[in-house]
Amino acid sequence: MNYYFTGALIILFVVLCFMQPAYPRNEYLNNGTNTCNTGDVSISIEQREYESRYRHFNPDNNYNNPSDDKSVRLTYRHYLGSACTDEFKVVQQENMELKQQLELMKMCGRVNSNPTLKHNPSFNLLVSKCVGVAPTGNNTRPSDSQSLWDDMKDDYKKENPDVKLMNDKIIGPKKSKLKIPPKDYILPLPKPKND
Repeated sequence: MNYYFTGALIILFVVLCFMQPAYPRNEYLNNGTNTCNTGDVSISIEQREYESRYRHFNPDNNYNNPSDDKSVRLTYRHYLGSACTDEFKVVQQENMELKQQLELMKMCGRVNSNPTLKHNPSFNLLVSKCVGVAPTGNNTRPSDSQSLWDDMKDDYKKENPDVKLMNDKIIGPKKSKLKIPPKDYILPLPKPKND
């Protein structure tokens, strides 16, 4: 009987047990390729024990040959054709600094306008980086601390009250079909069962 298909299914199942889900990468905060390797160094320790036996029809010629090998290995690999040149390293460093400065330029206005951050020791580095950075005049953040997207959505809902948006808060009066009866309202009695 041929068990190749069953064996392939078992191997596939074992491989699938060790797989993890794929998560999206955040390209915005990624530092570029960041694969600047010119080589690597590795250290390995190895020990081998084995024994060889020779058996002859004459018992006087029989012997055992035990062997024990121990080795320590230091390996250096240099990658040929690596893109990690001095110019590449300078450009990568410059790109990282530019990303940090652009992000600070956008966020330092909010950091400097929040006085509680200066007294929080968790934000000491951020506050020190934002000292002296003036906020830009292009502030699109609403004054009610909502996001601009929420304000645009609220405006759209006011202009189009009949449109129902999924997973959203309700603006204006709630449209409920249930009405509270008056206090003097007498509820009907239940109908008797016919046995």
